[in-house]
Amino acid sequence: MKKRALISVSDKNGIVDFAKELAALDIEIISTGGTKKMLEEANVPVMSVSDVTGFPEILEGRVKTLHPFIHGGLLAKRDQADHVKQMEEQNIVPIDIVCVNLYPFQQTIAKPDVTVEDAIENIDIGGPTMLRAAAKNHDYVTVVVDAADYDQVLAELKADGQTTKETRRKLAAKVFRHTASYDAMIAKYMTELTGEEQPETMTFTYEVKQSLRYGENPHQQASFYEEPLGSAFSVARSTQLHGKELSYNNIRDTDAALQIVKEFSEPAAVAVKHMNPCGVGVGTTIEEAYDRAYAADPTSIFGGIVALNRPVDKALAEKLHEIFLEIIVAPEFTEEALEVLTAKKNIRLLTLPFDGEKSKEKVLTSVEGGLLLQDLDNHSLEDADIRVATKREPTEEEWAAMKLGWKVVKHVKSNAIVVTNNEMTLGVGAGQMNRVGAAKIALEQAGEKAKGAALASDAFFPMNDTVEAAAKAGITAIIQPGGSIRDEDSIKKADEYGIAMVFTGIRHFKH
Repeated sequence: MKKRALISVSDKNGIVDFAKELAALDIEIISTGGTKKMLEEANVPVMSVSDVTGFPEILEGRVKTLHPFIHGGLLAKRDQADHVKQMEEQNIVPIDIVCVNLYPFQQTIAKPDVTVEDAIENIDIGGPTMLRAAAKNHDYVTVVVDAADYDQVLAELKADGQTTKETRRKLAAKVFRHTASYDAMIAKYMTELTGEEQPETMTFTYEVKQSLRYGENPHQQASFYEEPLGSAFSVARSTQLHGKELSYNNIRDTDAALQIVKEFSEPAAVAVKHMNPCGVGVGTTIEEAYDRAYAADPTSIFGGIVALNRPVDKALAEKLHEIFLEIIVAPEFTEEALEVLTAKKNIRLLTLPFDGEKSKEKVLTSVEGGLLLQDLDNHSLEDADIRVATKREPTEEEWAAMKLGWKVVKHVKSNAIVVTNNEMTLGVGAGQMNRVGAAKIALEQAGEKAKGAALASDAFFPMNDTVEAAAKAGITAIIQPGGSIRDEDSIKKADEYGIAMVFTGIRHFKH
């Protein structure tokens, strides 16, 4: 009996050549719709699914392959006597090869003007059913969902008249990954459509973007996966113009830098080391902003990541070229800037669009045996219920300094304290086990520049010792969430030193 292949694809890349090779191997081809028409136009011998089932396509093509003559041919065990007998009794012919890919659901919902009706209509039913049936029965059926596998399948068919069991199992595994991913996208779309905030199950899908040399450390294996239809303002969607491949730590640090720089609409530069900002500057030009970010901590920026929210020109490139940086990310680099920066072989240069909306993606954090899921911390001062808690109101310059500090401190590992003026960070205290310890680090780094500066804290002061330390260093304004049972102690201490202190009502823990 001739081998039989069923071909029905939305992505028709390479399908004509694949079908021609199958036909040349005397394999009978069944097809449907647009695929069948394309094969006929290419003079590939093909029969319709309706010819096999004896039943016409109905309901605008929604029902065509859901038939025992198709699924019996896919699911029958060829070496089991009762299966063989039933197939003979029902005139069911085995199907040996299935080449199917699915309605373009992802591409459809990516369209900005997509309607719910269009999205629903692009949920494939027959395709996943055939794929799953063939994959389940991979002991006997070769199932192909990816054009990248056409050549291997053909090579094995030409060599041995059939594919190996190992190949069939690998292809079946790919099918189940593919259909799981497809269903995950549909589930996410439908869940968002219904406004369900905490569904009983959550399934996420990601596509491999890059195999990494190693993870956080050389003994750890790692890969980089990208979320389909994820935020355009992300390292996952960036374009690399130059330099070595990104490492695991590069990717995480670049993400941290981008999360900070997107807080600013004015020209801003952010330098990051080990997931924490070591320098943030703003200015009337991006060069001025970078100068301030560099001056904030010229030691720690060495070997760091710099994110800039304006294009890089030659003058700025020359300054960036003066020190060792792992990565520079910006909306654009001029030709002259690229000439300067690409003189260094290994520096990574990335571009991405900086004009997107706030991301609506969730933050996923793995713990052993589980997963934590939360919204991104997109809360800003515009969303806060701000009140001045002290007798003295902040000056205009102090307000500007506090706003800068508040934008930065939410991105610093807790316990976090950031000292700023209205142009740049002056000191960063990150990841300490007590708040006054974080304050001492930030204030020591700021040194004399702390006089007249502002201090931002990601969470409330449990006692007045942080205010005391700030006052002794010369801080004149403090911004913090408030909410401690001992807030009054901190307020009294601030009033004692003439410090203006603002409560936001919102904390920004970052673990």
